Amino acid sequence: MILADKIIDLRKKAGWSQEELAEKLGVSRQSVSKWEGAQSIPDMNKILQLSTLFGVSTDYLLKDNLEAPEPMAGLEEPEAEGTTFVSMEEANAFLDYKAESTPRIALGVLLCILSPITLILLGGAQESGRLPLTELQASMIGLIVLLLMVAGAVLLFVLTGLKGNRFEYLEKNVLDTAYGVSGMVKERMQREEGEHNRRIAIGVVLCVLAAIPLFVLLLWRGDDEFYGVLGVSAILVLAAVGVYTIVKTSIPWSGYQMLLEQGDYTRARKRSTSKYGGIYWSIVTAVYLAVSFLTQRWDMTWIIWPVAGVLFGVVGEIGKGKKGNQ
Repeated sequence: MILADKIIDLRKKAGWSQEELAEKLGVSRQSVSKWEGAQSIPDMNKILQLSTLFGVSTDYLLKDNLEAPEPMAGLEEPEAEGTTFVSMEEANAFLDYKAESTPRIALGVLLCILSPITLILLGGAQESGRLPLTELQASMIGLIVLLLMVAGAVLLFVLTGLKGNRFEYLEKNVLDTAYGVSGMVKERMQREEGEHNRRIAIGVVLCVLAAIPLFVLLLWRGDDEFYGVLGVSAILVLAAVGVYTIVKTSIPWSGYQMLLEQGDYTRARKRSTSKYGGIYWSIVTAVYLAVSFLTQRWDMTWIIWPVAGVLFGVVGEIGKGKKGNQ
């Protein structure tokens, strides 16, 4: 095993993220990432620090042919239960699944956000006398279209989820990746990082600017309520495109993070959030549907999803902080 792989192996056994190891060594996360990707080699001072930190000899770190050391003194050993070996073949199969499932999941999210538009437009057109429909007819047609779009989205989610069941362990278990997996994943991340950041920025900007068409239409034809309805529909379209853009780039990125046990998938976070994530999002879905049907404000209730996402991150950080203080 080369030095890069030894650093990865020892860091994972210690249960640390790249950020945590970098902080202990007084270097940047990028430096640790380059060491683990075999793009650079730590200087002798850092080798000595790594030796002390991990409780191994410098000979073990520097010589490729030495056997792995005994469990490190002073560090928590990883839990044997749930630790899973991931081969290069399995890692590539998982990344292929992520690439294949990304457009389906993103389309499902898009359909969910756009689903109330027909209901909103038909209701507004009926009230303004632009359509020869009764209120009941407009509502029923709008609800049928809404339910068909949501059903289509659910079908996409279910079929994609069933196909990905075999990879659930990557999100929940402590991983031991084969030689070369980490380097391959890091290379792909570095290659796609610029485009990923651009898409995230575009998606966020579209969500922030989504209300502008409503303001413009109200300023232009504020005396006609139907233009307000058009503005609300435009908000949903822009927000849907923004969220679609974010989801489409975030899913493959999360796959890289799972294999590297970084970001939301560090070992510490797996222990603190894996039990409650499914329950949390099930409750969010129930709240979204209940509030939307009771208030009939589908044009506004979509905001529940980004708020829930932010709160999920906050709750995860709080839980992580409490665990660290115990």
